[in-house]
Amino acid sequence: MTKQSEFPRGWDEERVLRVLAHYESQTENEAVAEDEAAYEDPGHTFMEIPNELVPVVRELLAKKTG
Repeated sequence: MTKQSEFPRGWDEERVLRVLAHYESQTENEAVAEDEAAYEDPGHTFMEIPNELVPVVRELLAKKTG
C-alpha cells in the first residue's frame, strides 16, 4: 500500500509535477538568472538566520500566511 502524500494548502500532485518539470528543464544559466532576479525583487527580503531558528521562522510564516 502506498501512502498518500499530503500537500500544502493550494498544492496538488499536478502542481508539484509542473514545478519539478520547470526546474528539471532549466539550464544552469536560466537557474542563475532566476536566482538573481529574486534578489532584485523589492517585494522580498532575504536574510541569514541560524539553522536552529529555521523551524521557528517557518512556524511564524505559516501562521502569518495561514
